[in-house]
Amino acid sequence: MIKHYGEDKASLVFKHFPLGFHKQAQLAAEASMAAHAQDKFWEFSEEMFANQQKLERAALEDYARKVGLNMDKFTAALDNKTYEERVKEDMALCQKAGVQGTPTIFINGRKYEGPREGPKMIELIDKEILKKK
Repeated sequence: MIKHYGEDKASLVFKHFPLGFHKQAQLAAEASMAAHAQDKFWEFSEEMFANQQKLERAALEDYARKVGLNMDKFTAALDNKTYEERVKEDMALCQKAGVQGTPTIFINGRKYEGPREGPKMIELIDKEILKKK
């Protein structure tokens, strides 16, 4: 969407919604924030999503090393629970917005439940949100 509409008209906002049945989800979310603090959120997140069954602390540290994070800063953030409250704030915001699972997409504050293919989303955004014919 950002490529299509341009950075001046579109942006991506990521909110954490660690699912309760996934016992490592909270720690994984905190780890991604620690990666974000080192400008490696997306690289780190890609590693986690590629290895969703391996999100225990040791695996997260392996992913951090792989993407080139400063390990002292990364492990200190996890040890000190630096991002625990931030993740909980995201969770509360998502619950208030009616999020029940992931991924959930909002466009201009409205929950989007249509097709997830780029062209179909663009067509809907143009027609429904931007009111283009």
